[in-house]
Amino acid sequence: MLRNIPILLVDDSEMDTERVKRAFEKAGITNPLIVSINGEEALSLLNEINHKKEPSDQMPGLILLDLNMPIMDGFEFLEKLRADKNLRYLPVVVLTTSTSPKEIMSAYEKNVAGYIIKPVRFSDFVEAMKEIENYWCRSTTPDEVNHTAYS
Repeated sequence: MLRNIPILLVDDSEMDTERVKRAFEKAGITNPLIVSINGEEALSLLNEINHKKEPSDQMPGLILLDLNMPIMDGFEFLEKLRADKNLRYLPVVVLTTSTSPKEIMSAYEKNVAGYIIKPVRFSDFVEAMKEIENYWCRSTTPDEVNHTAYS
């Protein structure tokens, strides 16, 4: 997936974080997984990486985002992420339990790349991770494009 670029998981549930890790392992996804427990922590991390510009500090190529979290929820995170000229291009896939049509539409209005309802069965969860991996392996990411040509 994404040529071994880190993936940022923003989710406050330790159980769901472990589930994602297990699903990645089962699906053969070897990308480094960075975990933040809320939107505020995730934005802080992204800004820190953006300002360091060290070769070892790779910006995540994909964000997997839960919506219901304390301190700063997924919607607040999306608003702040999309308002930041240095971070707004990062692809975000919502990974949540919410089936609310209102929340689904709101997420897409904030330019998410996808909205996945967390499957209950672990085998279905692994398949969902494989599908995400399959799509992003074939996608050209903004980091692969010369941003200065479009500024």
